[in-house]
Amino acid sequence: MASADWIAADWGTSRLRVWAMDAQDRVIASAASDQGMGGLTAEGFEPVLAALIAPWRGAGQRLEVLICGMAGARQGWVEAPYAAVPCAPAGSLGVTAPTHDPLLSVRILPGLCQRDPADVMRGEETQIAGFIAADPGYDGTMCLPGTHAKWVRVAGGSVQRFSTAMTGEMFALLGQQSVLRHSLDGEWDADAFAAAAAEALAEPQGLSGALFGIRAASLLHPVCAGAALARLSGLLIGAELAAMRQYWQDAPVTVIGDAALASAYVQALANAGCAVRQQDGAALALGGLIAARRFGRDNT
Repeated sequence: MASADWIAADWGTSRLRVWAMDAQDRVIASAASDQGMGGLTAEGFEPVLAALIAPWRGAGQRLEVLICGMAGARQGWVEAPYAAVPCAPAGSLGVTAPTHDPLLSVRILPGLCQRDPADVMRGEETQIAGFIAADPGYDGTMCLPGTHAKWVRVAGGSVQRFSTAMTGEMFALLGQQSVLRHSLDGEWDADAFAAAAAEALAEPQGLSGALFGIRAASLLHPVCAGAALARLSGLLIGAELAAMRQYWQDAPVTVIGDAALASAYVQALANAGCAVRQQDGAALALGGLIAARRFGRDNT
């Protein structure tokens, strides 16, 4: 295959995705690895990257690599300081990562921060940049669910403000380490999810008691397979929607992320009367990296 003109990379805590790009910013190949930031020391990043992109390098070729995500965290390859909002999500040249290979030029993009109330994101901003590149006139909210869900207000091509909810992490902790772990099994029950999300959205103050009710119901009453799991998810997402009402109640919402999780958020938002649509996060991350590289070319 032809040598890559440059490399786009999305380096998360648990996964690394790379794309070989041609001079017209088109993908000519891609690869992935489970060598995420969480399992590497600062010295381990370059060897992992070099091995993954080796088939795309020409002899003696100087190759530019542009990275987003957790490689720029304090525990990553090199820290890329946060850019403060309001700002364009792809409006930075990033920082240069140290390399032993003189033919490898690596830049890491920064995340975004908000001073008051304090909040940060790293990686999601590149998906937002990809969305804005495709729809520069968008005026509304983006929801990026995951371990730490982000709710982001976007207008004029910039991130205006955002809030984070630890819903995904709470779901994992409750499902794996609390008493509820004894009650969660079976297939997904969409009706149980929808009912629980509506309940928590209407009465978020009852969340703690409703969570324990999952365990009590599994002991006292037969439940259909998957109802307990779906109810846990619905209660947590419904409570999140109640807390983030200012972001979605009077604005269009685009949910960006993994198909299954994003679909759950879309269902809960649509049931609450929100105008909502869904987009794939991986494709938008690549679009954001392309937008960031074009910004770099125009500003160097």
